[in-house]
Amino acid sequence: MEQTSESPQKTFTCQLCGLCSAFTYYGQKPPNTRAIVLLEECFVTKDPFSPDKEKFLVLGSTCSLCSKCVCVGSDCSLFYTKRFCMSCVNKHLDQFPHQIQAELAKKKQNSKAAVS
Repeated sequence: MEQTSESPQKTFTCQLCGLCSAFTYYGQKPPNTRAIVLLEECFVTKDPFSPDKEKFLVLGSTCSLCSKCVCVGSDCSLFYTKRFCMSCVNKHLDQFPHQIQAELAKKKQNSKAAVS
């Protein structure tokens, strides 16, 4: 049997859109980065488009209210001091600042216009 230094692949899956990807790290200080500290515990993977080992992609995190795993896509989550899934954002929209409420309303209008 051959020993490898690679740990078994762990998979991140967004519970809203189903995005599924292997991740290499979960936390706030991705490995091989100098002084980067993320604002939240994140699922991170190496950037497959860059040969630079310090480059990484943030896949997602957990909702600070309901603990669902969600990707960072704007249809699935919002970061405002903490990560919130869009289900929780919509349930508690009145508790977010007016600027965030206005941006979400504008986005909703634009998506309705695109569908019509």
